[in-house]
Amino acid sequence: MTDLVLVRHGETEWNRLGRVQGLSDIPLNETGRHQALEAGDRLRSEQWDAIASSPLARAAETAEIIARKVGLPAPELVEALVERNYGEAEGLTGEEIDRRWDGVLKARESREAVLERVVPALLGLAERHPGQRVLVVSHGGVIGSLVRMATDWTWPERGVRIENGSDHVFRVEDGRIELVSFAGRPWSADLLPAEDPVPTAD
Repeated sequence: MTDLVLVRHGETEWNRLGRVQGLSDIPLNETGRHQALEAGDRLRSEQWDAIASSPLARAAETAEIIARKVGLPAPELVEALVERNYGEAEGLTGEEIDRRWDGVLKARESREAVLERVVPALLGLAERHPGQRVLVVSHGGVIGSLVRMATDWTWPERGVRIENGSDHVFRVEDGRIELVSFAGRPWSADLLPAEDPVPTAD
């Protein structure tokens, strides 16, 4: 059994402006660096054995900051942990997407495709760290896809945001990935929103 704690990177200027990032390699802003420091402070009271990260700059810098805070060596960069590919929508706001495509992004990478690359990478980390606790810094689209898979797709497409710097605990046992806690709260169906409100970008 291995615990993988997925942390979303800190804020970037595109996050602040509501622009879709995807594979665009946007760095952290000062708020994002502060969020990474806060995450490191929050997590350093726990025992950690390793840290891995998406190689995109916003995730890698977040992971480096957290690693220093919790006393771990430099993070292992794992290509499969990059953000969901949003294609032509990258750099656009939700309003611009609505105007151009009526809010339907057919060209973006599906959640199933995200999981096809992310799940084997996470299972590989778990195999290399049996019985240990591993920090994994990634992206909202990646974490959101894992949450939906782990909750049998009961998690809604809209209305639940993966906040910058938030951490979410997944447990790998017998080749299965289970959700243990979401943003510090033990997972239960009570965390699901009652409605499907305004869309939120990953």
